[in-house]
Amino acid sequence: MTLLIGALTIGFILSLLALGVLISFRIFAFPDITAEGSITLGAAVAAILLVRGAGPFVATFVAVIAGMTAGASTGVLHTKFKINGLLSGILVMTALYSTNLHVMGRSNVPLLNATTFVTEAEGVGMALLGSTAEMNVFGWQVSARDLSVLLFSLLAASITGAVLYFFFRTDIGTAMRATGDNSQMIRALGVSDGTMIILGLAVSNGLVALAGALLAQYQGFADVQMGIGMLVWGLASVIIGEALVGVRQLGFAITGAVMGSVLFRLLVAIALRWGLDPNDLKLITAAFVFLALIVPGFITRMRRAKAAVNA
Repeated sequence: MTLLIGALTIGFILSLLALGVLISFRIFAFPDITAEGSITLGAAVAAILLVRGAGPFVATFVAVIAGMTAGASTGVLHTKFKINGLLSGILVMTALYSTNLHVMGRSNVPLLNATTFVTEAEGVGMALLGSTAEMNVFGWQVSARDLSVLLFSLLAASITGAVLYFFFRTDIGTAMRATGDNSQMIRALGVSDGTMIILGLAVSNGLVALAGALLAQYQGFADVQMGIGMLVWGLASVIIGEALVGVRQLGFAITGAVMGSVLFRLLVAIALRWGLDPNDLKLITAAFVFLALIVPGFITRMRRAKAAVNA
């Protein structure tokens, strides 16, 4: 049960990464790989502030601002300096590796003695549940600490998804979505598509940095290598989520990204539980993404073939 709760918690935390990837890759169709650097940036900024005595909220907020700055930098390189979008992300991601090392001062920052959202969630949970150390959930003994952190991560993912949904229904959000759909049309309406791209990438990487900050606090450390492969994770979550919900409408897409992240983490946890060598984790991740990419198309072709036969 502990493995399940841990998988769900990480799934909800990394759903924020999936939402960020959803914005850049699906709404703007922008191949932004800045995410692999900005998730580490969020973790690094939050970790160093927590170690120096800042509160979890302040540290996480500053981490989000740092991530938004990184995303905006990619947007500026692309829109103002006319650098290819993929190359812009590569440039910023490469620069962020050294930036993260400078922020942390070393390659790894432990948070063993720092007050994080985990300790805050545990305190709130213990206050609500009394002095109960464990709870019975469907016949399983669950630590009150683990349950509190799980509920906090679920709340964070739910609130972020709701805020994102309502934001993209505002005038600015609608303009951002329109930019991704048809940039020529949005320019004809007098809106700067470059500004919308910069703002969109800033929001995207702010969410990615938020995921990094919360993940570092949950794991108890920030590491300069923790962003490797995270972009693939986010893409897999988005693709799996689209396969689950079946449509790309805004509300369903956001819900699907969260669901996809949780399901993807559960699949990884099951694979590890069955004895998967941790060294093969990235290989299995790539295999999951491959299947997520080809299975929906295969099912669609099968349905069309079946409909043609029946007709």
